[in-house]
Amino acid sequence: MKKDLLSLDGSKALRGIAILGIILHNYCHFLGFAVKENEYTFTAAKPMMLWDRIMALDHNLFVHILSFFGHYGVPVFLFISGFGLVRKYEQSTSFPVRTLPFVGVHYLKLLRLMFLGYIGFAVVSWLHPHGYHGYTFGRVVAQLLMYINMLPDPDHIIKPGPYWFFGLMLQLYAVYRLLIYRRSTFCVIALIIVCWAAQAVFTPAVDSGGEILNRIRYNFVGGMLPFGMGIIYARHGRSLPVWGNAVVAVVSAAAVFAGSFLFHTWLWVPLFVVTGAVATIKLLPASVLRPCIWVGGISSALFVVHPILREIIIKMSYRGQVYTGIILYVVLSVVCAWLFARLLRFIPVPKNK
Repeated sequence: MKKDLLSLDGSKALRGIAILGIILHNYCHFLGFAVKENEYTFTAAKPMMLWDRIMALDHNLFVHILSFFGHYGVPVFLFISGFGLVRKYEQSTSFPVRTLPFVGVHYLKLLRLMFLGYIGFAVVSWLHPHGYHGYTFGRVVAQLLMYINMLPDPDHIIKPGPYWFFGLMLQLYAVYRLLIYRRSTFCVIALIIVCWAAQAVFTPAVDSGGEILNRIRYNFVGGMLPFGMGIIYARHGRSLPVWGNAVVAVVSAAAVFAGSFLFHTWLWVPLFVVTGAVATIKLLPASVLRPCIWVGGISSALFVVHPILREIIIKMSYRGQVYTGIILYVVLSVVCAWLFARLLRFIPVPKNK
């Protein structure tokens, strides 16, 4: 086993950086003036708008960058998940993993994490005069069973929006056990190619409204590239010298930025997000990574609680106190996530039998 590929602290640091990008993106992109992202669909005007803000040195440049790029924390989490599954189920254990218990246990782990946050967000929305009041029995069941990603119009029925990730992860766990577990790496590569092709055919010219591309990218098709890269890295990755990581970090950053301007290169941007993130944490000293490692330790709880705090605090930024709102949002989200993580200790973690 290649233990030096990605240490436990390295994995936590990646999660810490990724979750900060996600929660800041999920706040900033709700601000009306912010440049919006290309996440599920692609609009050529959006990266051009970002370029205009960069050239103009807009005083809200920080907000624009986080709004546009922050959602790429999701591919980092998918990469870590794929890497961790190989380490746990292929390289650290020899006993066979049965399909239904594997998927069932991971579903229960996700539900354990999601349930209290889902209730909390629903309560805050019900109390908020302008909150989301579109909960129906069918939507609640679909969210709790994590198949809501497959339903029509996921943009408007998944509330809180970030919780689409739970359905995505459940799908990827199933894909891993059914199609990847202890099978050739060529199966992983084939899946990546098939999923890329399924997205590539729906160019902006063909899928004029982006409806089809938007729908499929809410599901495992859109996450297979970084997830598969985590599996490949765990099986075949090699450590690089310092200069090699520096080159990878610089080239990856350039590829992420330049690749955001064209549809077909945009589909491959998550690959370079992952390579750049891994190379970067290998370059940074432990003293710099320590805060990220700590945040990474509560990243799951932070993911769950941040939509609730956003719903409450973002009104401050709407009134013009943009950065005050952002700072308060981050601080309170971290504090609440720490408390939530301690609460979760009293809820048993499902175990594989």
